Amino acid sequence: MPPADQQQWITDALRATGDRIRVRRLHENMTQESLAHLAGIDRSTLQRMEAGKEMKLSHLLLVAHELRVHVTDLLH
Repeated sequence: MPPADQQQWITDALRATGDRIRVRRLHENMTQESLAHLAGIDRSTLQRMEAGKEMKLSHLLLVAHELRVHVTDLLH
């Protein structure tokens, strides 16, 4: 089992990634519903991503593509 501090940095990174997704989505004047539809994922999946919950790499790649950014822009 990883140390507690390692788990915290993962939680922090997921939250920061979710924040970057939301900021970019709003910058593009998109709703969660419209972005989710374009990316081919459920709105609830996008909600979880923006909330910083666990996210699949495939979903992150789809969202990045529809936001017209490289996935690394959302990760750092």
